[in-house]
Amino acid sequence: MTAVETGIRGRFGLALWLVVALAVAGNAAINLLVPPPLYVFVALVLALLAVLVAVQVGGCDARDLGLEREQLGHGLRLGAAAAALLAVVLAVGAALPATRDLFADRRVDQHSVTLLLYHILVRIPLGTVVLEETLFRGVLLGLALRRWSPRAAVAFSSVLFGLWHLLPARGVSGFNPVVATASQGTLHRGLVILLAVAATALAGVVFCWLRLRARSLAAPAVLHLAGNSLAYLLAWTVLRSTP
Repeated sequence: MTAVETGIRGRFGLALWLVVALAVAGNAAINLLVPPPLYVFVALVLALLAVLVAVQVGGCDARDLGLEREQLGHGLRLGAAAAALLAVVLAVGAALPATRDLFADRRVDQHSVTLLLYHILVRIPLGTVVLEETLFRGVLLGLALRRWSPRAAVAFSSVLFGLWHLLPARGVSGFNPVVATASQGTLHRGLVILLAVAATALAGVVFCWLRLRARSLAAPAVLHLAGNSLAYLLAWTVLRSTP
């Protein structure tokens, strides 16, 4: 490896770990410090900072980050197809008595249409989806691919995506009556949290696969948006229809 190649790899490595540090700090701030009304603003700032580090420090371009305009249409189509399949699965799950209670998320206010619209039209797309897709399938995956094999890069991004949800998962037993029953006791609660993180990491693998298959960040973003927004809408519907 030449000195130039070593220097280039070093730039990508420095940018990668700077973004990891940014993600750790941002995750702590969002979950422990930032009030809910500021969530979207802080999420957009974090996404922008991650892109700036990738471009200015790591030397990434639009292709590295999955932001090539030429691939946008393909990404949207693939993401829409995956979202349609997920929508069917979620709708069936919410309709079946055996799984319906899993959608009774107590974080959802079933009395407020305004909050419903805010979450599915503003908070989820502009906050959660923009930040997480930019950070994990855009910047971190893009930087990791410049240093490691695709499998290693996907594993790296997906494990971090799972760990990103560790703090929110601590309160998972209070969100749903089914989960609350399953997480009684310290050991069971720890297992439920571990399963939540593992499931999120597995979802990260699917999102990464879509990103690489479409060569566009639009594909996982559409699926991510559909999953979160539909889950919120179905929870709102289930809670409103519960006596």
